[in-house]
Amino acid sequence: MYIGCHLTIAKGYKKAAELALEVGANVFQFFSRNPRGSSSKELDMDDIEEMKKILEENNFGPLLAHAPYIINLASHKNRIHGMAKGILKEDYERLNEISIPYFNFHPGNHVGNGSEYGVQRIIDALNEIIEGNETTMLLLETMSGKGTEIGRNFEEIKAIIDGVKYNELVGVCLDTCHIYSAGYNIVEDLDGVLEEFDDIVGLEKLKAIHLNDSMMEFDSKKDRHAKIGEGTIGLEAIKNIINHSSIKDLPFYLETPNELGGYKKEIELLRELRD
Repeated sequence: MYIGCHLTIAKGYKKAAELALEVGANVFQFFSRNPRGSSSKELDMDDIEEMKKILEENNFGPLLAHAPYIINLASHKNRIHGMAKGILKEDYERLNEISIPYFNFHPGNHVGNGSEYGVQRIIDALNEIIEGNETTMLLLETMSGKGTEIGRNFEEIKAIIDGVKYNELVGVCLDTCHIYSAGYNIVEDLDGVLEEFDDIVGLEKLKAIHLNDSMMEFDSKKDRHAKIGEGTIGLEAIKNIINHSSIKDLPFYLETPNELGGYKKEIELLRELRD
Protein backbone atom coordinates (compact mmCIF):
# COMPACT_ATOMS: atom_id res chain seq x y z
CA MET A 1 0.00 0.00 0.00
CA TYR A 2 1.37 3.39 -1.01
CA ILE A 3 0.32 5.79 1.74
CA GLY A 4 1.83 9.09 2.87
CA CYS A 5 1.06 12.71 3.62
CA HIS A 6 1.87 16.28 2.73
CA LEU A 7 5.35 17.27 3.94
CA THR A 8 7.39 20.45 3.82
CA ILE A 9 10.53 20.72 1.70
CA ALA A 10 11.60 23.91 3.51
CA LYS A 11 14.64 22.07 4.89
CA GLY A 12 15.31 20.18 1.69
CA TYR A 13 14.13 17.12 -0.19
CA LYS A 14 16.35 14.71 1.76
CA LYS A 15 14.86 15.96 5.04
CA ALA A 16 11.34 15.49 3.66
CA ALA A 17 12.14 11.88 2.75
CA GLU A 18 13.54 11.31 6.24
CA LEU A 19 10.34 12.74 7.75
CA ALA A 20 8.30 10.41 5.54
CA LEU A 21 10.18 7.43 6.98
CA GLU A 22 9.57 8.73 10.51
CA VAL A 23 5.80 8.68 10.01
CA GLY A 24 5.77 5.33 8.21
CA ALA A 25 5.06 6.75 4.77
CA ASN A 26 6.26 5.36 1.45
CA VAL A 27 5.00 8.28 -0.66
CA PHE A 28 4.59 11.97 0.07
CA GLN A 29 3.32 15.23 -1.38
CA PHE A 30 5.05 18.62 -1.27
CA PHE A 31 4.45 22.12 -2.58
CA SER A 32 6.35 22.99 -5.75
CA ARG A 33 6.97 26.44 -4.24
CA ASN A 34 5.58 28.68 -1.50
CA PRO A 35 1.84 27.80 -1.60
CA ARG A 36 0.59 31.36 -1.08
CA GLY A 37 3.35 33.29 -2.79
CA SER A 38 5.33 33.20 -5.99
CA SER A 39 8.80 32.58 -4.55
CA SER A 40 10.78 29.43 -5.33
CA LYS A 41 14.20 28.22 -4.25
CA GLU A 42 17.06 27.14 -6.48
CA LEU A 43 17.33 23.38 -6.90
CA ASP A 44 20.06 21.70 -4.86
CA MET A 45 20.86 18.67 -7.00
CA ASP A 46 23.02 17.04 -4.32
CA ASP A 47 20.10 17.25 -1.88
CA ILE A 48 17.77 15.77 -4.51
CA GLU A 49 20.16 12.88 -5.19
CA GLU A 50 20.29 12.15 -1.44
CA MET A 51 16.50 12.06 -1.39
CA LYS A 52 16.40 9.69 -4.36
CA LYS A 53 18.74 7.27 -2.56
CA ILE A 54 16.33 7.16 0.40
CA LEU A 55 13.35 6.63 -1.91
CA GLU A 56 15.04 3.79 -3.77
CA GLU A 57 16.37 2.05 -0.65
CA ASN A 58 12.92 2.12 0.96
CA ASN A 59 10.78 1.20 -2.06
CA PHE A 60 8.85 4.47 -2.20
CA GLY A 61 5.98 4.99 -4.60
CA PRO A 62 5.55 8.09 -6.80
CA LEU A 63 6.01 11.53 -5.26
CA LEU A 64 3.35 14.18 -5.89
CA ALA A 65 4.13 17.87 -6.18
CA HIS A 66 1.29 20.34 -5.51
CA ALA A 67 1.12 23.71 -7.27
CA PRO A 68 0.63 26.87 -5.18
CA TYR A 69 -2.94 27.89 -4.39
CA ILE A 70 -2.54 31.37 -5.88
CA ILE A 71 -2.61 30.29 -9.51
CA ASN A 72 -5.81 30.61 -11.54
CA LEU A 73 -5.56 29.32 -15.10
CA ALA A 74 -9.30 30.01 -15.64
CA SER A 75 -9.06 33.76 -14.95
CA HIS A 76 -10.29 36.25 -17.55
CA LYS A 77 -7.69 38.77 -16.34
CA ASN A 78 -4.62 38.48 -18.54
CA ARG A 79 -2.22 39.41 -15.74
CA ILE A 80 -3.54 36.69 -13.41
CA HIS A 81 -3.83 34.12 -16.22
CA GLY A 82 -0.31 34.94 -17.41
CA MET A 83 1.17 34.72 -13.91
CA ALA A 84 -0.51 31.33 -13.38
CA LYS A 85 0.86 30.03 -16.68
CA GLY A 86 4.34 31.31 -15.85
CA ILE A 87 4.42 29.69 -12.40
CA LEU A 88 3.00 26.38 -13.60
CA LYS A 89 5.37 26.21 -16.59
CA GLU A 90 8.44 27.04 -14.51
CA ASP A 91 7.58 24.50 -11.82
CA TYR A 92 6.65 21.88 -14.42
CA GLU A 93 10.07 22.26 -16.05
CA ARG A 94 11.83 21.96 -12.67
CA LEU A 95 9.84 18.87 -11.68
CA ASN A 96 10.66 17.23 -14.99
CA GLU A 97 14.32 18.03 -14.42
CA ILE A 98 14.30 16.15 -11.10
CA SER A 99 11.99 13.36 -12.32
CA ILE A 100 8.98 13.90 -10.05
CA PRO A 101 6.22 11.69 -11.53
CA TYR A 102 3.13 13.81 -10.72
CA PHE A 103 2.33 17.52 -10.49
CA ASN A 104 -1.13 18.31 -9.10
CA PHE A 105 -3.00 21.63 -9.41
CA HIS A 106 -6.42 23.13 -8.74
CA PRO A 107 -7.93 23.81 -12.18
CA GLY A 108 -9.07 27.36 -11.35
CA ASN A 109 -12.08 29.68 -10.94
CA HIS A 110 -14.04 31.20 -13.81
CA VAL A 111 -15.12 34.12 -11.55
CA GLY A 112 -18.55 34.53 -13.12
CA ASN A 113 -17.59 33.98 -16.75
CA GLY A 114 -19.07 30.48 -16.86
CA SER A 115 -17.71 26.97 -16.76
CA GLU A 116 -17.26 26.67 -20.52
CA TYR A 117 -15.13 29.84 -20.60
CA GLY A 118 -13.03 28.70 -17.63
CA VAL A 119 -12.45 25.26 -19.11
CA GLN A 120 -11.23 26.78 -22.38
CA ARG A 121 -8.85 29.14 -20.57
CA ILE A 122 -7.33 26.16 -18.74
CA ILE A 123 -7.03 24.20 -21.99
CA ASP A 124 -5.31 27.14 -23.71
CA ALA A 125 -2.83 27.47 -20.85
CA LEU A 126 -2.01 23.74 -20.74
CA ASN A 127 -1.47 23.69 -24.50
CA GLU A 128 1.15 26.42 -24.04
CA ILE A 129 2.79 24.70 -21.06
CA ILE A 130 2.98 21.07 -22.23
CA GLU A 131 5.42 20.49 -25.08
CA GLY A 132 4.87 16.73 -25.35
CA ASN A 133 8.34 15.47 -24.41
CA GLU A 134 7.92 15.67 -20.63
CA THR A 135 7.97 12.75 -18.20
CA THR A 136 6.08 14.44 -15.34
CA MET A 137 2.30 14.10 -15.56
CA LEU A 138 0.05 17.06 -14.72
CA LEU A 139 -2.91 16.06 -12.53
CA LEU A 140 -6.19 17.97 -12.41
CA GLU A 141 -7.61 17.91 -8.89
CA THR A 142 -11.32 17.21 -8.37
CA MET A 143 -12.85 20.15 -6.50
CA SER A 144 -15.69 20.66 -4.00
CA GLY A 145 -17.64 23.13 -6.14
CA LYS A 146 -17.42 26.18 -3.91
CA GLY A 147 -17.93 29.51 -5.63
CA THR A 148 -16.96 29.38 -9.30
CA GLU A 149 -14.50 26.48 -9.14
CA ILE A 150 -13.78 24.45 -12.24
CA GLY A 151 -13.45 20.71 -11.60
CA ARG A 152 -16.61 20.32 -9.51
CA ASN A 153 -17.77 17.45 -11.70
CA PHE A 154 -16.22 14.74 -13.84
CA GLU A 155 -17.56 16.33 -17.03
CA GLU A 156 -15.46 19.46 -16.53
CA ILE A 157 -12.36 17.38 -15.85
CA LYS A 158 -13.04 15.35 -18.99
CA ALA A 159 -13.57 18.49 -21.09
CA ILE A 160 -10.16 19.85 -20.06
CA ILE A 161 -8.37 16.58 -20.80
CA ASP A 162 -10.04 16.28 -24.21
CA GLY A 163 -8.94 19.79 -25.17
CA VAL A 164 -5.24 19.29 -24.42
CA LYS A 165 -3.10 18.30 -27.40
CA TYR A 166 -0.69 16.11 -25.43
CA ASN A 167 -3.33 14.78 -23.07
CA GLU A 168 -1.38 11.60 -22.42
CA LEU A 169 0.48 13.88 -19.99
CA VAL A 170 -2.71 14.94 -18.15
CA GLY A 171 -4.34 12.81 -15.44
CA VAL A 172 -6.51 13.22 -12.36
CA CYS A 173 -6.00 13.41 -8.60
CA LEU A 174 -9.26 12.54 -6.83
CA ASP A 175 -9.80 14.24 -3.47
CA THR A 176 -12.23 12.25 -1.29
CA CYS A 177 -13.32 15.29 0.75
CA HIS A 178 -13.84 17.39 -2.36
CA ILE A 179 -15.94 14.93 -4.36
CA TYR A 180 -18.10 14.12 -1.34
CA SER A 181 -18.75 17.85 -0.88
CA ALA A 182 -19.40 18.16 -4.63
CA GLY A 183 -22.24 15.61 -4.45
CA TYR A 184 -20.58 12.30 -5.26
CA ASN A 185 -21.75 9.89 -2.58
CA ILE A 186 -18.65 7.81 -1.89
CA VAL A 187 -20.12 6.78 1.48
CA GLU A 188 -23.26 5.02 0.23
CA ASP A 189 -22.35 4.36 -3.40
CA LEU A 190 -18.59 4.15 -3.93
CA ASP A 191 -19.01 1.60 -6.72
CA GLY A 192 -21.42 3.89 -8.54
CA VAL A 193 -19.14 6.94 -8.22
CA LEU A 194 -16.12 5.06 -9.54
CA GLU A 195 -18.20 3.59 -12.39
CA GLU A 196 -19.36 7.11 -13.28
CA PHE A 197 -15.76 8.34 -13.23
CA ASP A 198 -14.75 5.46 -15.47
CA ASP A 199 -17.61 6.12 -17.90
CA ILE A 200 -16.87 9.85 -18.17
CA VAL A 201 -13.12 10.25 -17.68
CA GLY A 202 -11.71 6.72 -17.60
CA LEU A 203 -10.10 5.07 -14.57
CA GLU A 204 -6.84 4.84 -16.50
CA LYS A 205 -6.58 8.63 -16.04
CA LEU A 206 -6.84 8.40 -12.24
CA LYS A 207 -3.29 8.50 -10.89
CA ALA A 208 -3.51 9.64 -7.25
CA ILE A 209 -5.91 9.97 -4.31
CA HIS A 210 -6.01 12.78 -1.76
CA LEU A 211 -7.36 10.82 1.19
CA ASN A 212 -9.25 13.21 3.46
CA ASP A 213 -12.32 13.03 5.68
CA SER A 214 -14.71 16.00 5.58
CA MET A 215 -15.97 18.42 8.23
CA MET A 216 -18.96 19.28 6.05
CA GLU A 217 -22.15 17.45 5.14
CA PHE A 218 -22.60 15.61 1.86
CA ASP A 219 -23.12 17.91 -1.17
CA SER A 220 -22.22 20.99 0.91
CA LYS A 221 -20.03 22.51 -1.86
CA LYS A 222 -17.56 23.42 0.92
CA ASP A 223 -13.94 22.35 1.27
CA ARG A 224 -13.05 21.54 4.90
CA HIS A 225 -10.78 18.58 5.52
CA ALA A 226 -11.16 16.47 8.67
CA LYS A 227 -8.92 13.87 10.26
CA ILE A 228 -9.49 10.30 9.11
CA GLY A 229 -12.55 8.83 10.82
CA GLU A 230 -13.52 12.13 12.49
CA GLY A 231 -15.66 13.59 9.72
CA THR A 232 -18.84 12.96 7.76
CA ILE A 233 -17.22 10.42 5.43
CA GLY A 234 -16.21 8.23 8.35
CA LEU A 235 -13.88 5.33 8.95
CA GLU A 236 -15.97 2.59 7.31
CA ALA A 237 -16.17 4.50 4.01
CA ILE A 238 -12.45 5.30 4.18
CA LYS A 239 -11.76 1.59 4.67
CA ASN A 240 -13.88 0.80 1.60
CA ILE A 241 -11.96 3.39 -0.45
CA ILE A 242 -8.48 2.09 0.37
CA ASN A 243 -9.55 -1.50 -0.30
CA HIS A 244 -11.57 -0.94 -3.48
CA SER A 245 -10.21 -3.10 -6.28
CA SER A 246 -10.30 -0.24 -8.81
CA ILE A 247 -8.10 2.13 -6.81
CA LYS A 248 -6.31 0.26 -4.01
CA ASP A 249 -3.02 0.16 -5.93
CA LEU A 250 -2.95 3.95 -6.44
CA PRO A 251 -0.88 6.16 -4.12
CA PHE A 252 -2.86 7.79 -1.27
CA TYR A 253 -1.77 11.18 0.11
CA LEU A 254 -3.18 12.55 3.37
CA GLU A 255 -3.98 16.26 3.59
CA THR A 256 -5.70 16.06 6.96
CA PRO A 257 -5.28 18.79 9.65
CA ASN A 258 -2.37 17.11 11.42
CA GLU A 259 1.15 17.53 12.70
CA LEU A 260 3.68 14.74 12.05
CA GLY A 261 2.52 12.69 15.05
CA GLY A 262 -1.04 12.76 13.79
CA TYR A 263 0.01 11.65 10.32
CA LYS A 264 1.99 8.77 11.83
CA LYS A 265 -1.13 7.56 13.71
CA GLU A 266 -3.32 7.88 10.62
CA ILE A 267 -0.87 5.96 8.45
CA GLU A 268 -0.68 3.18 11.04
CA LEU A 269 -4.49 3.08 11.24
CA LEU A 270 -4.89 2.94 7.47
CA ARG A 271 -2.38 0.11 7.15
CA GLU A 272 -4.38 -1.81 9.77
CA LEU A 273 -7.58 -1.22 7.78
CA ARG A 274 -6.03 -2.52 4.58
CA ASP A 275 -7.32 -6.01 3.75
